[in-house]
Amino acid sequence: MTGGHLLTFGLFVVFILITLGVTFWARANTRNATDFYAGGRAFSGPQNGLALAGDYMSAASFLGIAGIIALSGYDGFLYSIGFLVAWLLTLLLVELMRNAGRFTMADVLSHRVRRQPKVRTAAVVSTVTVSVFYLLAQMVGAGALVSLLLGLEGGTARAVTIIVVGAMMVFYVSFGGMKGTTWVQIIKAVLLMGGTIVLTALVLGRFGFNLSDMLGEAAKASGQENFLNAGNRYGREVEGDPVATIINKLDFISLALALVLGTAGLPHIVSRFFTVPDARAARTSVNWAIGLVGVFYLMTLALGFGATALVGHERITAQDPSGNTAALQLAHVLGEHIGGPVGGDLLLAFIGAVAFATILAVVSGLVMAASTSLAHDYFGHVLMFGRPRESQEVGVARVSAFVIGLFAVVLAVVARNQNVAFLVALAFAMAASANLPAIVLSLFWKRFNSTGVVAGIYGGLSSSLLLVFLSPVVSGKVDAKGDSLSLFPAGVDFHLFPMENPGLFSIPIGFLCAYLGTRLSREKADQERYDDLAVRSLTGTGSHTAEGTGRQNGVPSAHSNGSRAW
Repeated sequence: MTGGHLLTFGLFVVFILITLGVTFWARANTRNATDFYAGGRAFSGPQNGLALAGDYMSAASFLGIAGIIALSGYDGFLYSIGFLVAWLLTLLLVELMRNAGRFTMADVLSHRVRRQPKVRTAAVVSTVTVSVFYLLAQMVGAGALVSLLLGLEGGTARAVTIIVVGAMMVFYVSFGGMKGTTWVQIIKAVLLMGGTIVLTALVLGRFGFNLSDMLGEAAKASGQENFLNAGNRYGREVEGDPVATIINKLDFISLALALVLGTAGLPHIVSRFFTVPDARAARTSVNWAIGLVGVFYLMTLALGFGATALVGHERITAQDPSGNTAALQLAHVLGEHIGGPVGGDLLLAFIGAVAFATILAVVSGLVMAASTSLAHDYFGHVLMFGRPRESQEVGVARVSAFVIGLFAVVLAVVARNQNVAFLVALAFAMAASANLPAIVLSLFWKRFNSTGVVAGIYGGLSSSLLLVFLSPVVSGKVDAKGDSLSLFPAGVDFHLFPMENPGLFSIPIGFLCAYLGTRLSREKADQERYDDLAVRSLTGTGSHTAEGTGRQNGVPSAHSNGSRAW
C-alpha cells in the first residue's frame, strides 16, 4: 500500500471502531422487542430525519449520481430529481403508515384483513426480495470501491472486502438492533453531508462561486456538443429509428415512475417510521429528510459538473467507465490544489471513508428490515400464531440477520465482477409494483381484502422480476465494439422486453392484480375493521400498544377499546 492507501485504511478503521462502540452501547440498552425492532420509539423527529436521509443517500446516490452527471451532464441530474420528488409522496403516507403499523409493513397490510398468515407471508417474501436485491448492489459496489481505494487488485481482494462488509452489517444488526443501526445511520449522514459540503465549497471556489463558469468548463471538457441538454443518456433520440426513440423515451418514463413511487414502498424506509414516538415526529422526520436529501442532491450537481471540468471525461472513464469514481477523483484533484500530494491523499482518504461508512450503514438498514420481517411477521405471526415470547422473536431476528447476511455475501462474491448497478433501480421498481399498491389500497379502499393484498404483492413482484429477466440488462445488449453490456456475455440473447426498467408496466400490473384479486374473490371486506384502521391511521388511537389486547377474532378493534390494540 502507498501512503495514501494507508491513510484511507486508517480512517476506515477509525470509523469501524466508533460504530462498534455505538453498537455495544445499543446492545446494553436493548431490553425488549420494541427496543430491538424500533429503537424503543425514542428517536426524535430530527434524529430520525437524519437516519432516514442516511438510509436513502446510499453509495449509489453519492458516487453513482455524481458519476452520471459527470459523464452525461443534464440527464444525470434527472436521477436526483426523481429521488427527491419521491419524498413528496412519502410525506403523504408517512403518518398513516406510522399509526397503522407496529414494526413492519406487514402490520399495516394485515390490520384489516381476515387471512393474516397469507398476507404476512406475502409481505415477508416481498420485503426480503427487495432488500436482497438492494443489498447485493451495495455489497458488490463495496468490493469495487474499497479495492480501488486501498490499491488492491483482483477478484480475491473484492471477495475479502465483501465478506468483511457482510460480517460488519450482521454484527451491527444482531447486537445493536434498530438502536445501533439508527445511530450508525445518523453518524454516516453527518459525515456524508459534511464531506459533500466540503467538496462543493472547494469546487465552487475554484470557479469563484460562479456556476456559469463551472458549467461552461464542464461542457468544454466533456467532449459532447449537447452536454448541458437533455437526451445524452435517457430518452435518447435515434436518428432514422422512431421505434427505438419511442422505446428510449418510455424507458426513461419507466425509470422515473420507479424512482418516484418506489421510495414509499422500500421496506427499510417504511420501518424507520416506527422509531419515533408519534405521528407528528414521523412527519417532522420526513420534513428533515426532504431538506437534507434536497440539499444533498443539489450538491451532486457541483460534484458531477465539477469533476468533468477539473478531472476531465477521459481521466474519469479511464479509471471507471461507468463514472463511479468521479467524486473520488475530484476530491484528489481539489486536495492537491490546496495542499499538494499530501492534501490530495488526505481529502481522498476522507471521502473514501465516508463512502465506506455510507455502504456499511445502508446494508445494515436493509438487513435490519429483512430480519425484522422474518422474525416478527413470519415466525411471530405465521408460525407462532401471533403468540411468541419476545425473547424468542428477537432471537429469531438475530439468527435471520446472520442467514440473510450470509446469503447476500455469497451472492455478492459470485457477482463481484458483474455490473449490477441496475439492481438499485430494480429494487425501487419492485417496491413500487408490489408494496405500494397494497399499502395505498389497504389505507384508502373499503372493499380491499386479503386476496387483493396477496394478488397485488405477488403480481407486482413477479411481473417486475420477469420483465427484467427478459430485458436487455440481462442479455442482448452490446456496445459498438460488440462487448456485452448485459449480465450474460455477448452472443447470449433471449431478451423479449425492450426496456431496461419494468416500472411503466409492472406498477400498473401490481395495482390491477390487487383490484382483480379483490373483485374476483368471494371474501367480503370487514367494514368494522376498515373503520378501525381509518381511525387509527388518522388519529393514532391505539397505535403501537401491546399486542393481544382489544382484539376481535384475532384483530384489534378501536371500537372495543380505542386505547388498547396492537
